[in-house]
Amino acid sequence: MRIQAWIFMEARKETGSSLLSEGVQLRIEKDYVVLDNGILQVTLSNPGGHVTGIQYNGLENLLEADNGESDRGYWDVVWSGEGVTRKKGRLDRLEGTNLTVVVETEEKVEISFTRMWNSSLQAKVVPLNFDKRYVMLRGSSGFYTYAIYEHLKGWPAFDLDNTRIVFKLAKQKFRYMAIADNRQRYMPLPEDRSPERGKTLAYPEAVLLVNPIEPEFKGEVDDKYLYSCESQDIGVHGWISADPRIGFWQITPSNEFRTGGPLKQFLTSHVGPTTLTVMHSTHYAGANITMKIGPNEPWKKVYGPAFAYLNSLSDGGDPLSLWDDAKKQMVNEVHMWPYDFIASEDFPPAKQRGSVGGRLLVLDRYVSNATISAECSYVGLAAPGEAGSWQLESKGYQFWTKTDEGGNFTIDGIRPGDYNLYAWVPGFIGEYKFISVIRINPGSDIDIGDLVYEPPRNGSTLWEIGFPDRSAAEFYIPDANPEYINKLYLRHGRYRQYGLWERYAELYPSEDLVFTVGKSDYSKDWFFAQVTRKKDNATYEGTTWQIKFLLDEVDERAAYKLRLALATANVAELEVRVNEPNANPVFLNRTDWQG
Repeated sequence: MRIQAWIFMEARKETGSSLLSEGVQLRIEKDYVVLDNGILQVTLSNPGGHVTGIQYNGLENLLEADNGESDRGYWDVVWSGEGVTRKKGRLDRLEGTNLTVVVETEEKVEISFTRMWNSSLQAKVVPLNFDKRYVMLRGSSGFYTYAIYEHLKGWPAFDLDNTRIVFKLAKQKFRYMAIADNRQRYMPLPEDRSPERGKTLAYPEAVLLVNPIEPEFKGEVDDKYLYSCESQDIGVHGWISADPRIGFWQITPSNEFRTGGPLKQFLTSHVGPTTLTVMHSTHYAGANITMKIGPNEPWKKVYGPAFAYLNSLSDGGDPLSLWDDAKKQMVNEVHMWPYDFIASEDFPPAKQRGSVGGRLLVLDRYVSNATISAECSYVGLAAPGEAGSWQLESKGYQFWTKTDEGGNFTIDGIRPGDYNLYAWVPGFIGEYKFISVIRINPGSDIDIGDLVYEPPRNGSTLWEIGFPDRSAAEFYIPDANPEYINKLYLRHGRYRQYGLWERYAELYPSEDLVFTVGKSDYSKDWFFAQVTRKKDNATYEGTTWQIKFLLDEVDERAAYKLRLALATANVAELEVRVNEPNANPVFLNRTDWQG
């Protein structure tokens, strides 16, 4: 078995130097642009800049040829502004109007597709200048793409909900999807989601496969949201074709341009076969994370580069070895970040970036007067703001790492600019923010020293439910309704099954959950999400959970404080009453919530 995955020096071992001697070639035609390095050939529309074809290892086009040429490989945004009335915003597929050759050598070709905004385009397209770039290197089994968005002062205000890179692969070839070692499977066909073969469930994306083309999928739920990942885990994902044995992968070596921090979830790959690199999205966070650009606000941001990587097997070996190879390639790309071959001045290479290091400690005075190491904590730089503001920050760049067992951390490759340093520590509620703004200049190497986080405390802990780590994994997760399952999650990832929220009403059809401190077990008795109850007439009602506890001794002069740490909350209202169920409630605003 041999994996055909050419990249730099490794390629000489696999394919010989004759292949690497082929330089990158650029061919410009009236309606198309072709990038060719002898390993793969990428065809783009001219001047639109959409990827219309990828020729590789004997397969004429890895993309779905039945789709229109602007519906195979493309960048897009979902936006809204003055004159845009569509509820979910308007889709702009970023059709370029001008082609520029930025670099053309045997070692590298970089091309640019741009569209400049003017007032005649108002309410028709997103009010941005954009510059979509594609880069091909000699000897590389793939190509890079990135984009620069720019809004000038005085241009119309708008909201940006979503921006991404999309590739739609040949549906009869790419049937096996892999997004993690334990999240990969043979996938249904897109036709299985049609009204003739599937039943739409609570929302359009979720479809019960009633009469799929292949009987093995009958009774399963297909839903693209089942394949979402946290940003920190989206390094590589993609698809495998069994005949010929080819892998197509999207590799994202850095999350610096993504919004919402390391735990923000994004879509990855799903039935199509479709593979995405999502840079900004309101999914799982709601309108609070929408990027709002004002009418007098200048703004510019670089999204990417992301790497479209291709590999293949030459002798009929195990197709799953292509996944292992793709993971190795991801590691190579991470080591090369920030890339030194990007031509745009808006993407600073390593020597123009800086680093910050230090040590994070925790001081919990009601436990001990000594500090402890903040092991495996998250430390990051993001735009200046309040503690925790990084969770909804969307316009700038973020740089995150995790501390070692001693609480030490180093963040490299930071773009020049002003940042706040933020942190949070699993096992402790609240947010840490370093008091001073940190300015990163080219070549900065800042040792910030010891940082001490004192979690919010007003006294000793009397009782607690769960573990504050921005996850609900420790709570009770019910089995999925057998009528709505996805076989991938029968053994692991059970919380991703469709419709688990409806199981609450089945467990508590009339009375709500009651948790008794000292008696109940939160892994069995605390439902993983506080949800509404669905009634027989397809309406919903709020639920009221009770926590029963007894304090043997009460100091009437003392103040007792209830603290809540929410893993996530969206389109929700939380009320808290103490002792008297009908007393005036305390309303908790979003700003009071963690996570």
